[in-house]
Amino acid sequence: MARNAPWSIPFRDAASRVLIADDDAEMRRALALALVDDGFEVVEACDGQELLAALSALPADGGGLPDVIITDVRMPGCTGLEVLEAVRARRWPTAVIVMTAFGDRELHAEARRLSASAVFDKPFALDDLRTAVWNLARV
Repeated sequence: MARNAPWSIPFRDAASRVLIADDDAEMRRALALALVDDGFEVVEACDGQELLAALSALPADGGGLPDVIITDVRMPGCTGLEVLEAVRARRWPTAVIVMTAFGDRELHAEARRLSASAVFDKPFALDDLRTAVWNLARV
């Protein structure tokens, strides 16, 4: 089942783990419900700052990392690209999917430079995102 913070609750080891950050509560909830239906364990963050706080609380060796992070680009406090940059700066292997309603050539280029696993321009087909998560998650 999808759940919100507290981040002190560890993910179960049995399910592939997905962390979703989007300031649009309806979008975040729809993604979470779809992925829970697919058997993933999902944690939601309401913005990039909450997502970074959750990641910062993890051990330096990356223990407890989610298998996939899905993040919107434009969020208050911290953008999805800043989240992606922080994950890559720590050399964590977590797959990061970036979503944006404002996808232009420059944003896509920056996401590629930061090694985004995928970039989805909103609106997108939910099944395409679900497939990407399945392909990126350790199952």
